[in-house]
Amino acid sequence: MAADESGLGSERGAARPKSDRSMAGLLADLADQISSLFRQEVALLKAELQEKLGLIGQGVGAVAVGALLVFSGWLALLAAAVLGLAVVVAPWLAALIVGLVVLGLGAALLYFGKSRLGARSLAMRRTLSSLRANKAWIRERVS
Repeated sequence: MAADESGLGSERGAARPKSDRSMAGLLADLADQISSLFRQEVALLKAELQEKLGLIGQGVGAVAVGALLVFSGWLALLAAAVLGLAVVVAPWLAALIVGLVVLGLGAALLYFGKSRLGARSLAMRRTLSSLRANKAWIRERVS
């Protein structure tokens, strides 16, 4: 067979007039085209996924370095607070006061965050309601 079959579908059916083509030939061409389309979509998905994973990797790296720098700055500010308070009170008491204040703020934030991550607050109520409505609509149409 001399025809090139690397394109979408086969070339053999394109040469024949439509009236001469059998149903089996048409279905075979359709299957070829669907298969080719599926392979192309999978290739596009792979390429796009690789691109997005690269962006995610860059973003995660930048966030990690940024978080480390922010944490270092936070530690320097805490040390400055201890040293500043040590001018007024004993150094050990200054460190204790700053430590207790930071622990209190951290505990309050942890409690707040934990309450936001509860099962009730994370439930997707609107989406579930919409899915239930769609399910009821489909059942109504099918029945």
